[in-house]
Amino acid sequence: MENIAGKSTGLRWATHLAMLVMVLIWVLPTVGLLVSSFRDKDQISATGWWQAMFPVELTARARTGTEAVADGDLFRVEGYIFDDEEARSYFSGTPGEIAAFGTRGAEPKAYVAGSTADLGDGETLTVNADGTYVWITPDAPDGRGQRVYFAAESPPKLTLDNYRTVLSGDNMDRAFINTLTVAIPATIIPILVAAFAAYALAWMEFPIRGLLIAGIVGLLVVPIQLALVPVLNLHNGIGVWQSFVGIWLAHTGFGMPLAVYLLRNYMAGLPRDIIECARVDGATDFQIFTRIVLPLSLPALASFAIFQFLWTWNDLLVAKVFLPSADEAKVMTVKIADDLLGSRGGDWGILAAAAFVSIAVPLAVFFSLQRFLVRGLLAGSVK
Repeated sequence: MENIAGKSTGLRWATHLAMLVMVLIWVLPTVGLLVSSFRDKDQISATGWWQAMFPVELTARARTGTEAVADGDLFRVEGYIFDDEEARSYFSGTPGEIAAFGTRGAEPKAYVAGSTADLGDGETLTVNADGTYVWITPDAPDGRGQRVYFAAESPPKLTLDNYRTVLSGDNMDRAFINTLTVAIPATIIPILVAAFAAYALAWMEFPIRGLLIAGIVGLLVVPIQLALVPVLNLHNGIGVWQSFVGIWLAHTGFGMPLAVYLLRNYMAGLPRDIIECARVDGATDFQIFTRIVLPLSLPALASFAIFQFLWTWNDLLVAKVFLPSADEAKVMTVKIADDLLGSRGGDWGILAAAAFVSIAVPLAVFFSLQRFLVRGLLAGSVK
């Protein structure tokens, strides 16, 4: 009775635990990216996303006022550090207590809040935890206050500013249209070409068919980076240059091995009796392909369409190589990388928001076609 098929094994808990670990590995980074998309870059740099709902200690800078009152041979300036517009810009809402302060950017926490810093020549500065300060100087302020660096608590800040920045960027609507202009043809063209090739490799007898199949399998492991420069030189030589036609052809070539391999495996697994009966009835190969094989291959076609669309929609490298650098030809990935993030790419809040904006369309495509995905991927695995 121990070997009865379908009987639960003692390792069922291990299977569930492994699945839970895999789900967490994929979900946690996504949740972190989502939370980060609502935070500003200062808080992202200070703490992790899991601390988004707690106060953050930020380092800011400000200048004291210049309205001095004579105090013997010295001049006394008193005020509130957060009256300075630059200091307020670092914080959302009411800032918390000041923990430390300094007069140099290299040492913003040189002095504990409430202590008096000796700046030399009789000049002193005191910054209290509540934000009040006292600046004693031997010379009357000349219209420019003392520079102050300080560390203070900032309340949690969740904002839609990152999404507004992404959606309101210059020509972002044009970049969205350009991305559709690239992704849709670059998905349809490989499917049309690969479907004919897959049928020929699956059901038509001709010389070197085996070599062609082996070559297609070999091309699956060739990095596309090796072909970027040669393909671009070919495009320049035939007059295609950097254009939408050029990137359509590039994506078609790069996606063709996977498309032919996937569709050929599926078509080869179709019942042979159907194909032979159609030939007995006098159907040509083109009629068999269009009326029988193509409708039955919808799961495989949808599976490849998902992969190809996701790849072309999220592509940055091929778009940088095969599209003009003019602003009116940029796709969303290039627009985000060049104009919103810049060469350093240090604003993680904008990057996270841009990621969620850009995946909206791919998610819609995936969920609309996902019922075909498993059926297409398992094509040819069993007989």
